[in-house]
Amino acid sequence: MPTGTPTPVVGGDEWNTRCRDEEPMQRADRNFAELLQELRVLATSVQILFGFLLTLALSARFDGLDTTQRWVFTATLTFAALSSTLLIAPVATHRLLFQRGHKRELVRAGHRMAVAGMAFLALTLSAGLLLVLDVALGRWPAMIMTGGLFAVTSALWVGVPLRLRRRGRPVRAQPTGR
Repeated sequence: MPTGTPTPVVGGDEWNTRCRDEEPMQRADRNFAELLQELRVLATSVQILFGFLLTLALSARFDGLDTTQRWVFTATLTFAALSSTLLIAPVATHRLLFQRGHKRELVRAGHRMAVAGMAFLALTLSAGLLLVLDVALGRWPAMIMTGGLFAVTSALWVGVPLRLRRRGRPVRAQPTGR
């Protein structure tokens, strides 16, 4: 490639057209289908957890929670609600933009909503674990174990993907024949 010519982004429109025989709108359709499949898994999990949290406040044991535990419960419930909202938002956005020619923008916005939803899901899991372990084992063991879960979640959900992205070499796919 001549000096000064930018290297095509692997997975970008130019690369996809050349190496995957995929036009930009086909790529947007594929990316949106992949996003929806990922959201199905996440949204179902979050909704089950959210439903469980809603019933917890009605249980007999809830009255025995101290002030800190009630705040942790409230934070957990709020994080679950935000996570659920963010993970469902791309579907609602798609419905409002349906057949308006905004698929590429929808994929970008849906990606951002999914990442934010996953961040709140990580907080939900951590806060929920903190609450249960605080009741079961006491505050300090709960905080230590929850810190461990948050560290593992951060490493697997953020650290590993960023490391792979940094180390990743461009895919040298051969152009398909047209």
